[in-house]
Amino acid sequence: MRYFQNAIRHIAIVSSIFLLSVAAGCSKPATPPNAASAAASSQSNSNATSVSRLGDLSEFRTIAADVAGRVDKNDLSGAKTRIKDLESTWDSAEAGIKPRAASDWHVLDKSIDRALSALRATAPKQDDCKAAMSDLMKTFDSLQGK
Repeated sequence: MRYFQNAIRHIAIVSSIFLLSVAAGCSKPATPPNAASAAASSQSNSNATSVSRLGDLSEFRTIAADVAGRVDKNDLSGAKTRIKDLESTWDSAEAGIKPRAASDWHVLDKSIDRALSALRATAPKQDDCKAAMSDLMKTFDSLQGK
């Protein structure tokens, strides 16, 4: 008899848990389905305009903008040091980014290489570095729209 009461108690507990989980799953959504899909659609549209086929390039662009700022201030030594951060971050992300859009990756990689070459020249010239950084920033911007 005692075994039978324990079995009924366990069945009642399991049934209660099941019913509570079903009831929780059937609750009314916070937003109507049409509003939720419209919100998701508008969010994906805004992401599509700000994220390239390569993915989110904002981390790389931020470093490049910092380098460009240092070049504008004629701090070529500081720019040379900072662009190393861009190079290492870009290289470490290559395996995850390149397969998404190899042609875009090569365009941006070559632009980064030109900026690296300008800043690492034996006697870097501010005008050359400015031009290379301007081209790099334009490359970032052109890829953001894709």
